[in-house]
Amino acid sequence: MSQIEKLDPNFKVPENAGQPDMVFYDCLQPPFSIHGLLLPQQAGEAFLRMPAAAAAKVSEGVSALNGNTAGGRVRFQTDSPCVAIRAGLHAVGKMPHFALTGSAGFDLYYRQPGEEERYGGSFIPPFATEEGYEARVLLPVPRSDRALREITLNFPLYSGVKSLQIGLLPGSALLSAEDYRCPRPAVFYGSSITQGGCASRPGNAYPAIISRRLGCDFLNLGFSGNAKGEEEMAEYIASLSMSAFVYDYDHNAPDVRHLQNTHERMFLCIRQRQPLLPVVIVSRPQPFLNEEERERLQIIKATYERALARGDGHVYFVDGSRLLRRFGGDSGTVDRCHPNDLGFLCMAEGIGEALELALEEAENE
Repeated sequence: MSQIEKLDPNFKVPENAGQPDMVFYDCLQPPFSIHGLLLPQQAGEAFLRMPAAAAAKVSEGVSALNGNTAGGRVRFQTDSPCVAIRAGLHAVGKMPHFALTGSAGFDLYYRQPGEEERYGGSFIPPFATEEGYEARVLLPVPRSDRALREITLNFPLYSGVKSLQIGLLPGSALLSAEDYRCPRPAVFYGSSITQGGCASRPGNAYPAIISRRLGCDFLNLGFSGNAKGEEEMAEYIASLSMSAFVYDYDHNAPDVRHLQNTHERMFLCIRQRQPLLPVVIVSRPQPFLNEEERERLQIIKATYERALARGDGHVYFVDGSRLLRRFGGDSGTVDRCHPNDLGFLCMAEGIGEALELALEEAENE
């Protein structure tokens, strides 16, 4: 036990899940449903966000980050008041300014009939974790004994998962979750910010917040430092079945010229394949812009304005410089770049409003 845990027991991490009375299930088996990830083809292989061959065509960096499970979820229903995990990891993201609960932890949300989804707790990895860990979450006491609840477990943002077992108390009900209200995923493409750095836990990354509010499945294609609007990535995204596309990779464009040469090209590649797809264009979420950042903003906005001029009625623009000003301003990041939880909440508010409008208008056509 560390010194702080002796001084303040609220900092004590719950004991491991190795309880003899827990029954563990493989998350790859029904009735569990996996979202935002491709299923491993063989035991011991990693969960991926896109096919390995497609990622390799884009870049070495995208291929390496493809195993980070940002946006991954497993969903089910149970009446068990305790949920445990046994997670096998093949990579653990550890950074000085990023909570391990976000980079390598899982978190749990639950929903009872007629209620909103609520945060139930985090599966907290030990500092020394390298290959996996066990953890458990005790859910709040329900109104009625052993009430059935819908559970969503969010996967780590910056680590790789090769196996996940879910533990429930013996005799607990285990059923499939209801479908998302919007079952075709919204696809988010962008930088480390899209991937979720530096949220304190996976459920606080802005795509996850938006998904809960809108009841929309989603795919997180944020590639830290390696989202550069490549043609191969644009072509892959254009091939996906999706409800909407949200993109923001300004931070990873090496310079203004690169952004100029790739931003509209990516939009047009996707628009050619999916002419009615709602596309939400976002500029970098930086509240106080310097001269170069203002130039980048105009390049991104020009993609949107030219689409409108062509009569495109399915394109939306979010000025990222306004997002963090809603609540925190420059208190919304950990390093003037990566959002903290307040920053991600601001992003979810602004981008979520645009995405909700886009999905509503698409549904009403």
